[in-house]
Amino acid sequence: MTATPSQPYTPYVPGAEQPRRRPANPRTGRAAKTARAAGVPRAARDTLALVALPLLAVLALPAAFAGGGTRRWFGGRSESQRAEAQAAKDAAAAAFYELDTAQRDLRISIETIRAVDDSPAARRALSDFEALGRRIDEASHQYINAVDAHDLDHDDLEASAAAQARTELTAAKDELGRVKQDLDRFGQGLEPLLGKAETQLARLAPAVERARQALLAASNALDAVRGSKLRADDLAARLAALGPELTRLNQGAGQHGVPETLERAERVAREAETVRAEAQRLPERAAEIDHRLVSLRTRAEALTTRSGQVEPVLSELRRRFTAACWQDLQHVPDHAGEDLRQAELKLKEAQAARDDQRWPDATALLSTVRALLNHTDEAVSAAGDRLRRLNAVAKDPQHEIDRTRFAIRDAQRLAMTGRNTPDPRHARPLDESVARLDRAVASLESRHPDYWHFLTETEAVRRTVAEVVGRIREERGGGA
Repeated sequence: MTATPSQPYTPYVPGAEQPRRRPANPRTGRAAKTARAAGVPRAARDTLALVALPLLAVLALPAAFAGGGTRRWFGGRSESQRAEAQAAKDAAAAAFYELDTAQRDLRISIETIRAVDDSPAARRALSDFEALGRRIDEASHQYINAVDAHDLDHDDLEASAAAQARTELTAAKDELGRVKQDLDRFGQGLEPLLGKAETQLARLAPAVERARQALLAASNALDAVRGSKLRADDLAARLAALGPELTRLNQGAGQHGVPETLERAERVAREAETVRAEAQRLPERAAEIDHRLVSLRTRAEALTTRSGQVEPVLSELRRRFTAACWQDLQHVPDHAGEDLRQAELKLKEAQAARDDQRWPDATALLSTVRALLNHTDEAVSAAGDRLRRLNAVAKDPQHEIDRTRFAIRDAQRLAMTGRNTPDPRHARPLDESVARLDRAVASLESRHPDYWHFLTETEAVRRTVAEVVGRIREERGGGA
């Protein structure tokens, strides 16, 4: 409270026979301790101490101790009114003290919320507390003005003046009580926000400590890697980038705010843990790259040998089968040779990256080599597989025909299960598959049959039949 009496007066301490209530200390209590531990500015914690009216000066009540003198006593109604006014004054002082204590305690909670929470609800709470502060100031002025206006220890105090003093002091006490009730209700409504703020403050110190420990662990892991003659320049750069973040953490939440500091601590801990994990895995990663270099080099040599066998395969295909059976394989030798040359070049680059300990570059180059060798393997295998399949169908086409007809009949039986007539959505593609197979079989009767066309047609028929079977099972809920 900021109000002060307008006129100085002689201090008087009422109720000397009663124990004096000890004022609450704004620097103690759960919220204050939590705020202090989390780095909330001391100025925020001591706000009330700077603006609160000195307690003894406020509570001191007018007295009449005339040094060495004697007071004239008037009996009867005047002294009774004086006593009632004095009692009203004591009650108002007690109400003022209770309101002052409640406001100081609640201000600590408000400062805790202000330091942690910037949500709309928190901003409304701060605004409402300021409005309550203005009401408290008004009620305090009313009380102090009533105290200043009446000298209850005056020797010639009249009964009417004492009665008026009692009325004004009682009204001031009642207003202080009403504001105190509103302040208590406001404090009860503040509990969810205060609980959330205290929870964040309780998380802050452990989060900052975890970040520091994670950075220390990452630094130790890097030192261990360097001790094994491995460089980790990229990891060291990433760890160095976290240095300014550690500085901000050390500066505390008082400078950067609790939410920002908490988020920074969690992010630093995550990134430092990633660096630590990668540093610990680096020796294993180096060994893995060495193994892949040897393995891919061996595979490239084997594919070079196999690619030399493609040309004889193509010669046999040209000699025994129509052009449609082999013309799409004409460029396999050339493409395989180019892929193998590129693979060899990338292997050399990968080895150089490994020697320079550029681990990401080495890994990327090895992935490129693997893709080139996979493509070469598929192309070389396709030529040999084509010759094998054409030889088989030329020798016995009936096996392929029977296999396809069996798939169609099996699908037709499934389509008729539990029905008198098949569903047109199923029957139509199955009937078309039968006709397509018949046309493929008829094409074999020509003087120079296209066996590759025949094989691709039967494969297409079986795919269509399989799709129909899948739809039927799905519609029937997985039944046969």
